Amino acid sequence: MQEIFTGLPWWVKWIAVPVIALVVFGGLIASVVGFVIGLLFKVLVFVALVGGLVYVVRKFTSKSSSDGDW
Repeated sequence: MQEIFTGLPWWVKWIAVPVIALVVFGGLIASVVGFVIGLLFKVLVFVALVGGLVYVVRKFTSKSSSDGDW
């Protein structure tokens, strides 16, 4: 790989090649990043819903156990 880039200007190695890679693989990179962000969002929503459910259940359980109706 080193032989390929020998003798080429610096801007080919550090600007042109990364730009070409982004153009070729940009859609793939964007979809992977979008998938990861979507997954993190779903995990956060799941944690918030479970936390809310636990809070509501504990609130009603402590309220009903203090009444002594059971």
